[in-house]
Amino acid sequence: MTPPPPLAHARRTQPRLAVVGNPANRRVRFFQDAVRAAGLPEARVVPWLDVLRGGARFLDGETVRLDSPGEDPEVERLLRGTSDTTRVEGTGLWYERFTAAVSALAIGVRSAGAVLVDDPDELAVLFDKRLGHGRLREASVPVPESPTSGPDAPPVRGWEDVRSLMADAGARRAFVKLAHGSSASGVLAVETAPSGRVQATTSVERGPDGRLHNSLRVRRYRTEHEVAAIVDALAPDGLHIERWLPKASQAGRAADLRVVVIDGRATHAVVRTSRSPMTNLHLGGARGDLDAVRAAVGAAGGRWSQALEVCERAAAAFPGTRCVGVDLLPSSGWRRFAVGEVNAFGDLLPGLTGLPGSGAEGLDTYAAQLAALLRTSTNPANPATSASRATPATRTTMSTTGTSTT
Repeated sequence: MTPPPPLAHARRTQPRLAVVGNPANRRVRFFQDAVRAAGLPEARVVPWLDVLRGGARFLDGETVRLDSPGEDPEVERLLRGTSDTTRVEGTGLWYERFTAAVSALAIGVRSAGAVLVDDPDELAVLFDKRLGHGRLREASVPVPESPTSGPDAPPVRGWEDVRSLMADAGARRAFVKLAHGSSASGVLAVETAPSGRVQATTSVERGPDGRLHNSLRVRRYRTEHEVAAIVDALAPDGLHIERWLPKASQAGRAADLRVVVIDGRATHAVVRTSRSPMTNLHLGGARGDLDAVRAAVGAAGGRWSQALEVCERAAAAFPGTRCVGVDLLPSSGWRRFAVGEVNAFGDLLPGLTGLPGSGAEGLDTYAAQLAALLRTSTNPANPATSASRATPATRTTMSTTGTSTT
């Protein structure tokens, strides 16, 4: 496959860009850095606060990119109904308000004669782990078994439902996740024993008043009473349950990967390792060695390109979303891969440049997205239909030589 043209030659006509984000956030800064590096005028920033307060305006001919509304206390208050940004509860309300805001934003964009980069209906699926899991399963993407997958799954009303669903599935270990959570917020890695003993590993801290807070320290609750209290407090926001798959390891630490897929092509990958079940970097996880992963996959009789194909198949289940971050779960021994979830705003990987053969060599995730946008802006009415969006079948020609994971 011929690699896409480099950024500097991607297109002669300059689009008018706007980005919906939190102006002081590093995500917006990274995107603006990419815009300036491309020699384009800075993107017009539309604050999430304006969107949520009904004051956002868009201009005819603009191409509008959405970025995460996270990491702003006032935005969080408007979405979650609390000014305490450490609180775990409130994700159900967050989801309701966020999806309503995006739907209204999409109408405003269309009415102004502007173009929204991504499909708002797909965002609603991506931010519901139950719906996202069901979409992947329907697309025959390998995923952990789940009794809460898809729109017709039974509701999880509390710990008794979790215990019953785990038992019915024959799962002694499972991840219990907030349906609308992110960054491992509210995730519990639950283990049960034949003796009836229950324990859970999580970053959730339960205060004396019973309220739940996110913590940067992963802790273990060792009694069923403690675990049940947390699950019962989270259940009103919606819960998703997945079988806990044994992960591969690197240097004695559990390992998984975040793979960014842009326009159907896996462009960036980072290995995440941890001594706990949660590999999120902000919870003490560390970046691992991608070259060592490729070597381990080859030694197990597999091909690295097949792992990337799994990610591209997952992204293909969301054809209206131009960039996603795929959480790829390698099985013990590096022989098989499953997809944990697909993230709408999973591109925050500072300093990481593109995979060899991806067309994003030397570009970070933001510059690579901009390059893809420039390549397809000749058809702004429907950028998601561009012929440049790769299909999984094109992956077989990708080089598997080394890349940086700094």
